[in-house]
Amino acid sequence: MDISFLLLVTIFLIIAAEFVNGWTDAPNAIATVVATRVMSPRIAVVWATVLNFCGTLVGVEVAKTIGKGIIVPESVTLIAIAAAMLSIVLWSSFAARLGLPTSESHALIAGLTGAGFAQGGLSVLEWAGWKKVLIGLGFSTFLGFISGIIIMTIGYLIFRNFALAKVTRTSKSLQIFSSGFMAFSHGTNDGQKFIGVMAMALLVSGVYTEFNVPLWTKILAAATMGIGTAFGGWRIIRTMGVHMVNIKPAQGFAAEFAAASVIQVASHFGIPLSTTHTINTSIMGVAATKRMSAVRWPVAFKIIKAWIITFPVCGIIAFAITKILLLISG
Repeated sequence: MDISFLLLVTIFLIIAAEFVNGWTDAPNAIATVVATRVMSPRIAVVWATVLNFCGTLVGVEVAKTIGKGIIVPESVTLIAIAAAMLSIVLWSSFAARLGLPTSESHALIAGLTGAGFAQGGLSVLEWAGWKKVLIGLGFSTFLGFISGIIIMTIGYLIFRNFALAKVTRTSKSLQIFSSGFMAFSHGTNDGQKFIGVMAMALLVSGVYTEFNVPLWTKILAAATMGIGTAFGGWRIIRTMGVHMVNIKPAQGFAAEFAAASVIQVASHFGIPLSTTHTINTSIMGVAATKRMSAVRWPVAFKIIKAWIITFPVCGIIAFAITKILLLISG
């Protein structure tokens, strides 16, 4: 197979995976602002699209972790990278049909791991990068939940003597800011991940002799995720912001601000975390400050199960596709 053609196919699949990320994951940033009716779905999608685009253009630390910290780029081929991207597209599209906010971060890491293992075994895996992945799990799960509780508690203390109408008006204004902050933060972490994969593909194909993140890959990834976001994701918005909890503007602001803050810290240190986990657990934490029963736990557990099975499903799919493509290519 001609290497230039294979590179073209691989880049196309990376773009497809980034599009799916914008379609299924970026709606997390606007789920609460739509659920609280502070913004209409159409305006919120435009708002998220612009801020996601801007966030993706900022920094490269997460891109470096994904591009050379999960698997050894020099030890895999474009076939493995393409198989990993295809596993993301297949699984995430299926989950989106069910309205499940799966983690493209988990799908990406599992896909790269499964494909890399299929081609080179354990020696291909970069354990240093996996340490950051494990830290990211802690950030997105525990810090997301705890930060939601902390921000909401501070909000209760600040506004406890305010009239309800004034609290609602103030919270709506604040939520416009926090939803934008969340969308921007999503771009700085999730958008960066697929930039890292593009850089890996360029290195593997020989276009570059060392790991490099050219500007055009950032613009392409940012635009693709923005277009994916513009296609909506209302099923996921409804699952998170309507079915899981009954959320108000003050709670929406607290959840978004808490999640975005955690994501920004992680992005600064190059930690690839799940923005889906972070905003979901923040919403749960915010709701739990009122009472634990405020969270519709059957819906929450359904979401958690989708998170858990993403790792093995995408890893197995990527492993199988890689083996098949390697067999076909001889």
